[in-house]
Amino acid sequence: MAFRVVQPFPAPQARQDEASAQRIDSLGLTRRMRRNRKADWSRRLVRESVLTTNDLIWPLFLIDSSQARSAIAWMPGVDRLNIEEAVRQAAHAASLGIPAIAPFPFVEKSLRDATATEALNTRNLMCRAVRAIKAEVPQIGIICDAALDPYTSHGHDGVMEGERILNDASVHILTQQALALADAGADVIAPSDMMDGRVAAIRAALDTSGHEEVQIMSYAAKYASAYYGPFRDAIGTNATLIGDKRTYQMDPANSDEAIAEVALDLEEGADMVMIKPGLPYLDIIARVKDHFRVPTFAYQVSGEYAMIMAASLNGWLDGDRAMLESLTAFKRAGADGVLTYFAPRVAEILKAGG
Repeated sequence: MAFRVVQPFPAPQARQDEASAQRIDSLGLTRRMRRNRKADWSRRLVRESVLTTNDLIWPLFLIDSSQARSAIAWMPGVDRLNIEEAVRQAAHAASLGIPAIAPFPFVEKSLRDATATEALNTRNLMCRAVRAIKAEVPQIGIICDAALDPYTSHGHDGVMEGERILNDASVHILTQQALALADAGADVIAPSDMMDGRVAAIRAALDTSGHEEVQIMSYAAKYASAYYGPFRDAIGTNATLIGDKRTYQMDPANSDEAIAEVALDLEEGADMVMIKPGLPYLDIIARVKDHFRVPTFAYQVSGEYAMIMAASLNGWLDGDRAMLESLTAFKRAGADGVLTYFAPRVAEILKAGG
């Protein structure tokens, strides 16, 4: 007697899965975006924005001390460096392929006054450090900030009359500061003060003093931001700042104003422009790059660094991935380079093929 094998009737879920597969097979797509994402080699071939060590500028904090390093509480992993250690770190940066560093001074309170006298001292911490670094690591670029806040007793980027920041008087002092830094060997002067007319004044002074090849990287669009807090702790101005900087730094709500500021600085002789802060202002970076097509930089400021580090140290984020993703965002927005405290870590990862 022959037995007929009866196939089990598919369960409802199996019928649903089979029907779904049939529907997918029948889409008839000619363009599937995921094809180019299928493997690492393919993703690398079609990558639109690429981060390299050539995109990195490393900000360093200096201190006049016999101790090589002094920890900065609000910026985990970042230390203030004495001149000897700064020279060693500049050499390390050069060995990693980082093109430039940007030193900032912690000035002792006793050296600060209302008119930033110490900023003009050709033997001040910054000038001595620049000379020492250039003597030992001549191949690395040195970008020096032109601003008075590390040197003023009131913590502002300019001199004051009562509660008012004096624009033209401040520019006069900033110009002398820029000349002192250029004489010490600075390759780039970076005015970060946001005084009107300071780029033209500095350019004229440099050119008439034999420094016509010294570049100017203007902080062209620098916003009055809450993200600067850890930096002010690092240079010791958070405790001295009187009031705020909203009469000269830009309103975070403004975008068209940034275009006007950049246009003025370029007309006055800036070779490069900078947007500060970075990630909260990616739209400004993109607008500036699209509009002017000039070398455009971003500053991933201390608050941005501190947030990523805090989340990483608490296990809330993969720190290295977040760091690399944030820097890639600057490149995607159009930045030609980024000032970032992550620079040596990023360079090590990129050098290792990460």
